[in-house]
Amino acid sequence: MGKLTVLALRAVLVGLLAGSVFVQAVMVPLLAIDMESLDADVAYLRTPFLVITVLGIVTVQVVLVCVWRLVTMVRRGTVFSEAAFRYVHIVIGAIVAAALLLLALGVVLAPGEAVPPGIVLLMGGGVMAALGVALIVLVLRMLLARAVARDVEAAQMRAELAEVI
Repeated sequence: MGKLTVLALRAVLVGLLAGSVFVQAVMVPLLAIDMESLDADVAYLRTPFLVITVLGIVTVQVVLVCVWRLVTMVRRGTVFSEAAFRYVHIVIGAIVAAALLLLALGVVLAPGEAVPPGIVLLMGGGVMAALGVALIVLVLRMLLARAVARDVEAAQMRAELAEVI
């Protein structure tokens, strides 16, 4: 990966991380204040909605930090190592956690007349999409595992060749 690509990706990651911190620190408290004026029949949704929102933002932040670490490993040429798996596993876990949070939000919003049924159905689609992304990352992890194994094999062959020479 070229230096310009790494720089551009890092700029995007910084922007996304700064935006998520802004949403977490400013927008969620404003949303909480706005939700205080909810009708009594839907007021019970306030706390679960806010908790799920904050936790969802945390999952995004975890993924951004892990991608930053993986980009650093790519820049250093160490991405084809066992250390990269830790970050990939965390990314997969964070995506699955985000899917479960979206499912929980759908379950919280489903009963009653708080939201239309179509919105809950869209959340179910979002859960499926997030789980699909987690599966794609899992496939990419398998490709990384093959690359690491081939890298180790190549190093062993080079060592054997050096002994012969």
